[in-house]
Amino acid sequence: MSHPTIVTLDLEGVFTPEIWIEFADKVGIPELRRTTRDEPDYDKLMRFRIALLQEHGLTLGDIQEVIAGMDLLPGAREFLNWLRTRAQVIILSDTFYQFARPLMTKLGYPTLFCHSLIVDEQDRIVDYQLRMPDSKRAAINALKAINFTIVAAGDSYNDISMLKEADAGFLFRPPANVISDFPQFKVAEDYETLKNYVAPWL
Repeated sequence: MSHPTIVTLDLEGVFTPEIWIEFADKVGIPELRRTTRDEPDYDKLMRFRIALLQEHGLTLGDIQEVIAGMDLLPGAREFLNWLRTRAQVIILSDTFYQFARPLMTKLGYPTLFCHSLIVDEQDRIVDYQLRMPDSKRAAINALKAINFTIVAAGDSYNDISMLKEADAGFLFRPPANVISDFPQFKVAEDYETLKNYVAPWL
């Protein structure tokens, strides 16, 4: 008897636009467009972002205001609905709970594992707290240890350890540099293709 399947997916780039890119464009700070698609070192990336926010006097509320106006990627909700009728789904993201709430509402409140921001009395982001190091890989290993088959999809460098540990891992609309660095993963450029990759495992 095969083990039941859990599908784990990244949030930004798979279901939603990249939050930091949307915010960067809104406030006119192109340096904030840098994401895990460009920088594999997550701590380095976050320290860079926090320093820029402080330099420009931007707060958590400023970012949340932009997020509240964001929409899902076209077809994202339909894809998630299709998937949730066939398997358990967990979103494994390196975003933050303080960012994700409005987007979770639009997705119908799927299970989300992510991180937390540390904010001071002036609503300034002063630090961040990982739920745990390499949390995506750790989540996959924990789920496999309790006899689930894992299918995973993501788009960035920070998804690679998740894809490697899963029983099947796929890239969804990744940038060319990620495809080049990790040619072992099949690439889906649309939800229909991703459905076809995932379906045999469900």
